[in-house]
Amino acid sequence: MSENNIALVSRCMDILCSQVGIVDAERFIYIMRSEAFDYTKWQRDHYDNISPNELDAAVDKFSAENEFKGSKAKDI
Repeated sequence: MSENNIALVSRCMDILCSQVGIVDAERFIYIMRSEAFDYTKWQRDHYDNISPNELDAAVDKFSAENEFKGSKAKDI
């Protein structure tokens, strides 16, 4: 695994553990690895059931509660 991937996995695990705890984080990883889980299909099914206004409100709420602290996107 590359150094960049190791750093990403580490950051994601820290976030996951801080939000749901180590036990549920491990459960989540187990579920993702062991079941035929199609994240893209799940995401589409989930968001297809939300109206555009509900999605906009959720994005606005998330943005207000989670200030962006990173750097601006760089041109590729």
